[in-house]
Amino acid sequence: MQLSPTAYTFTFAAGVCLVCSILVSSAAVGLRDMQERNRLLNRRQNVLAAAGLIEPGERPTAEEVDALFEERIVEMAVDMTTGEELPDVDPAAYDREAMLRDSDQHRRVSRNPAGVSRIPDHVIIYYVYDEDGVDDGEREFIVFPIEGDGLWSTLYGYLALEADIQTVRGITFHDHEETPGLGGEVDDPDWQARWEGRKVFDEDWEPILEVSQSDVGPPEEEPHRVDGLSGATITARGVHNMIRFWMGDEGFGPVLERLREEEGVIDDA
Repeated sequence: MQLSPTAYTFTFAAGVCLVCSILVSSAAVGLRDMQERNRLLNRRQNVLAAAGLIEPGERPTAEEVDALFEERIVEMAVDMTTGEELPDVDPAAYDREAMLRDSDQHRRVSRNPAGVSRIPDHVIIYYVYDEDGVDDGEREFIVFPIEGDGLWSTLYGYLALEADIQTVRGITFHDHEETPGLGGEVDDPDWQARWEGRKVFDEDWEPILEVSQSDVGPPEEEPHRVDGLSGATITARGVHNMIRFWMGDEGFGPVLERLREEEGVIDDA
């Protein structure tokens, strides 16, 4: 049957669209595993950087990252209400976004400056062991995921504390859309290095670490303050707010209390 010019045009266009949609869908499916692998690699690199096992900005191979993770790090799910470990939860299967969509797997929190509205019932944290490794070594650091509002986006990162559950080992950010050269400087290794050695809590274990817009001295002189980001006041304030929130009672408070007991930290010291 001979098609009219108009019918031929529409049929040809439909055929092209069909072929293109098949190609795009196939590419998306084919790349999904690679995308997931890259996301996992990026997350692990940031955990390692927060713990000081690699330098900020360093890009080891995937094999090196996996080997270092297996040797030095234990991923553990923790109950955000009780603070207890959940060893039966598989970290590899953890799906934060799915939990936040399911009303039975998250809780809402009161309005706060960090802009956090919901917290999953459980979260993955990272125990970092010394050079003797997971099997024979001692726990050196604990890495916590943190997030909160910046200027243009939600910032996602990691904060590592030493075994005293007080002293900052490092901080990194792995996902945000802040302005390059301004708020985007949260990725600057020099700025991240200024966090090491700062103290998060006061003597009553209340989070008081402050991101300041004025010049700040070294940790031994000003343990509870960190330099802000020049020209990025709102982003710096966002980092300040997220630290206060996640290190407080509504965030990792129950987890931190358990860790202090395990590490022999006395609450009224």
